[in-house]
Amino acid sequence: MVMGITLEKIAAIHPQLYHMAQYGSWPSIRDHGLLSTTALLDLFNIDGRERRTIEGERRRRTIEVIDGSGAVASIRDQRPMSDKKLASCLQDGLLPTDWYRILNRKVFFWLTKERLQTLMGAYSDQPHVVLEIDTEKLLSVHGDKVCLAPMNTGCTSPMAFPRGATTFLRPEDYDFDGNRRKKGGPTKAIVELTVEYSVPDIAACTRRASHQKIENGKLKLLEWLHEN
Repeated sequence: MVMGITLEKIAAIHPQLYHMAQYGSWPSIRDHGLLSTTALLDLFNIDGRERRTIEGERRRRTIEVIDGSGAVASIRDQRPMSDKKLASCLQDGLLPTDWYRILNRKVFFWLTKERLQTLMGAYSDQPHVVLEIDTEKLLSVHGDKVCLAPMNTGCTSPMAFPRGATTFLRPEDYDFDGNRRKKGGPTKAIVELTVEYSVPDIAACTRRASHQKIENGKLKLLEWLHEN
């Protein structure tokens, strides 16, 4: 029987969460919050074929979108994904376009600095905004929109692990003990924490924001942007 995990226990094990965003995006994040791709497209009133392509297909490169006032926002590429590998590992009748739409409705957080560093290593040619999030504050407001995943759901390399309708689960339905045993401890039992659609008040939950990059395999601080 799956016992799940409480929001309080998540915060106790992982008092800090991490998010990586586009370099230079802190003012927009501060003003509008962290937006999923779907929420960003809503904000910019992007519709029609452009929207269907962005939400339902793999992005081979970073895409820029422009709203009616001329404001520009970047949507990160999905380089770690392979359509062929994704199609081979999807379950429950899902197609790659279904999976991309699921991912694009979520805001993603890493639970360990090591996971953050691995992702940044895949984009080591550029600096990034790094947010250090107060887990308790985030969950106290957005806990009803949280799901957990036991894998990097936006990656199919080197292994395309099976994924489907039950990959993202509410904390009370998540097999924390099973994943703890399988993955080697409580800090490894959850790989991704997601919030559905957006976190408009992320600045209030952010302990520190900075520009960082990977240099010689290690995180290098470039500048502080915010401390709370």
